[in-house]
Amino acid sequence: MMGGGAYGVVSACLDKEKNKKVAIKMIPNAFEDLIDAKRIFREIKLLKFFDHENIIHLEGVLKPDNPKNYNDIYIVTDLMETDLHRVIYSKQKLTDEHIQYFVFQILRAMQYIHSANVIHRDLKPSNILLNKQCDVKICDLGLCRGFEHEDELKTELFHKICSYEMVQST
Repeated sequence: MMGGGAYGVVSACLDKEKNKKVAIKMIPNAFEDLIDAKRIFREIKLLKFFDHENIIHLEGVLKPDNPKNYNDIYIVTDLMETDLHRVIYSKQKLTDEHIQYFVFQILRAMQYIHSANVIHRDLKPSNILLNKQCDVKICDLGLCRGFEHEDELKTELFHKICSYEMVQST
């Protein structure tokens, strides 16, 4: 087991057909809660749609043995070695070049996601995956939302913050 989150457990595995290491996220009782089921479905749908080197790649969703009676979902993605949260709290020294490279890749991924009229809404260090080559991949798209107009992005709190900053900077 590599780790886990609010919805499941992630394990490193070997795809024997492709002779490639992958991550498998097992989500137990995926249909128990309607809101959680919608988030899982949204994540799979977005991962299938997105094709960017800084967003985790969906290798597939494992088919259940019995399609009429199953509870768990298995999502197969790229395997990344760690996440930014673990790196930040490790004793590993990060240079300015590391930080600049991480930020550059995160911004590329966010620009790609936003260009599809989608906002992530849960971007945090534990949802930014890394490998030894310092490649970044954004994951956990279950809280993403689509939008059609810029005003849809802004909550009441966001409007208040923007107004406050504008008053303070003048």
